[in-house]
Parts: sequence; C-alpha cells; structure tokens
Amino acid sequence: MATVRGLRHLLVCSRWRRGGAEAPQSRTLAAVVPGISQVDNNSDFLGKRPHRRHPGILQLPCIEVPPALAAAAQFLLLESSMPNVEKQVQALTNYLWSRRLPVEPQELQRRAVHLEKKFLENPDLGQVEEKLREAVLRALRKTTYHWQELSYNESLSLVYMAARLDGGFAAVSRAFHEIQARVPEFQPQTLMDFGSGTGSVTWAAHSAWGQSLREYLCVDSSAAMLVLAEKLLKGGSESGEPYVPGVFFRQFLPVSPKVLVENGTKAGHCLLMDARDLILKGKEKSPLDPRPGFVFAPCPHELPCPQLTASKPLACSFSQTYHCIPFSWNKKKQKEEKFSMVILARGSPEEANRWPRITQPVLKRPRHVHCHLCCPDGHMQHAVITARQHGRDLYRCARVSSWGDLLPVITPSESPSESELPLSPADNPPGS
Repeated sequence: MATVRGLRHLLVCSRWRRGGAEAPQSRTLAAVVPGISQVDNNSDFLGKRPHRRHPGILQLPCIEVPPALAAAAQFLLLESSMPNVEKQVQALTNYLWSRRLPVEPQELQRRAVHLEKKFLENPDLGQVEEKLREAVLRALRKTTYHWQELSYNESLSLVYMAARLDGGFAAVSRAFHEIQARVPEFQPQTLMDFGSGTGSVTWAAHSAWGQSLREYLCVDSSAAMLVLAEKLLKGGSESGEPYVPGVFFRQFLPVSPKVLVENGTKAGHCLLMDARDLILKGKEKSPLDPRPGFVFAPCPHELPCPQLTASKPLACSFSQTYHCIPFSWNKKKQKEEKFSMVILARGSPEEANRWPRITQPVLKRPRHVHCHLCCPDGHMQHAVITARQHGRDLYRCARVSSWGDLLPVITPSESPSESELPLSPADNPPGS
C-alpha cells in the first residue's frame, strides 16, 4: 500500500499517567530457559483470571464495521451505478498488495554506474556513448520496479472504499485495542489521521475512545477521497448529520507520526521500520513534549528488526479476522486482514512491559507448544514449551496464546541466536 493510503498517524494531547501501584504486566514472571523457567506464582500475575485471559492476550474476536458505516458504503456504491465493480475491486486489491517501494535516486544511480561499467567491457558499446546510454536505460527498465503514484478520483475512491474499508477498519481496530488493553487509563482527546482515505481510522478511534475524543482531523491529498469520507460519516449524503461529531478535513498538512499501520507485506513492513528508526534517532521533535520516543508495540525493543536482518528477510505482520461488508460480490462472510504496525510513545521504555511478542501462528502439539518470539534483546527465538520443562502456568499460557499476543515471561538479558538456543527437550519433538 502506498504511503498516501497506508500511513495512519495518531496525535493525542493527553499523556500516560501511572499510579503508584505496580502494573500487572511488570511483575516478574519467568525465563524461557530449561532449569530456571518456572513461573513465579508468588507474583500472582494471573490473579483470579483463567490462563486463557492472561495479561499478554491481545487477540480480538471477528471485527465488524459499525452498521452505519456499512450501510453508507453500500448506499454510495449502489447510487454510483458503476459497471464491473467486482473486477475493479479485485484489480485494485491485487495491485495494492503487490506494490513495492519506489527505488531511491541514490540506489538508481548506483545501479546505473554498475551497469555502465559492465557494458564498457563490450568494445562495441564502449566506443559509442549513445549506444552505451541506451543499453543502460534498457537494463534499468527491465530490472527496476516502476513505482507510480495513485491518483484517487471519484470513481477510484469508490473502488478503494469497496476494496479496503472493512479490512482497514479491522487492522486499525486491532492496533487501538492493544493500546486500550495495555494502558486502560489512556484517554486521547484529539486524533490526526494522515493519509486518511475513507476515514476508517476515525470510525475505529470513535469505537475505541468515543467518550474522550473531541476532535478528529483527517488529512488526505485526494479531494475526492475527503468528499467520500465525509459522505460516509453522513450516511451517504452531503447534508446529513455526521455519525461522528467533531471531524475536520484538510489537504497537505505535515504531521508527526505516533501510530502507523500498513499492509502486511515486506514493502509495508520496511516502510514502517524506516519511519520507526527515523523517529527513534531523535529527528522528530515535539515542542510540547521533550521526552524521547520508544516503541510501545509490536517490538519489545528499539533494536533493528530481526525479521529484516535474517538471512531470509520476512515481514513482521499480524492477522485480524473481520466480517465483510455485504457487497454483492462478497461470497465469504469473513476474511482475514494481514497487516504490519508500529505504535510509538514518548517517555521511558520501562513504562511498557517488555514481554516477547509471538510473531507466527502458535503450533499446538501433544504436550508441547511451538512459539516463535521476538525478544527484548532483539533476537528471534523458537521456544518449544512444555509443562515439564517450563511449568504448568507458562505452558498453559503459551497454549492459549495466539499470533500477535505477548507471552508473559522475562527472557534472559543475553540470548544466543535461534539456531543455538537450547529450548527444545528434543531436536525433533513428537508431533512437530
């Protein structure tokens, strides 16, 4: 997804407030290492809750867009009488999910110099400068991704709404849910959404914090998209009362990012990591809050992403199921939205727990569980957890956890690489 459509930014004027009592997430638990991995039950990290509701559970049931939003979207599409909508929706969906980042000018120059040196070895090309230039350009066209900016007019905006409204709402709702679950006292008063598109962030934020939010600012470079978003708020008309009060629309306004959500592709993940690193290096300043930024989620650290530095780089992505808006072509009632996210906050990293993040679907096997974890030390860890090796509480917590949850343990400050980590009771456990 291009940055115009994909980046969503949340600016809030309220700050976190921590009481004197210790947050349950900060209580000492255990380390996923044989011999010292028993959960410290004296910390009472579960309280009276069952294991299936341990403090690291962040999964959401199947999300459904607000009925008013779904009805407005259906009305607008029906009113447009647009032909071949299903084919256009599928074509745009395929394009957005296959889209890659544009090549930077420096990288393009480096490739051109490399090709020029290679072609200079050919005596025929080396003697004619014009032939050399044409050969370099032909090679660049064949090997370079041709990125083009999407221009959202009225018809393409409607197609985008039909293709991405419900899935985008589901992804942002999952990101907001994590903030709510981990910092229930957080009550934002204002929201800014840059690249607001159809306004799904506004609807998701209103669902999460409608009681405290008093102003929503939607910024998008496409005037047609802003008009569509306003119509969706007014039930499909231009003159109705808005479903969400206090929403304002603007074009071309620079902002400071705090919550970012992208398609769960390698390109989308790379884009988020670039933004994350830019802010963490201190180049993004706020005159109202001088505190440094840190990663609230999903990373339990500020180190380079181990998914991207691996020998075979992967996107760090998550999944959220949602009920589809019942357009005529939606044969499936439910779908899964794959997305990448990063949530940034100001203050000290100690304000948030640093539990390992489960980065892949949990594999449940007889008497053991496989969990792939991104750990606070910046390493990926493949943990094979058993009740015998790691204790009943940790085993049951791992067994009920899902992709995207936090595993409530404290890992060692220094861990060997994944290939060296002696977590499994056997090299090839039964049922794996």
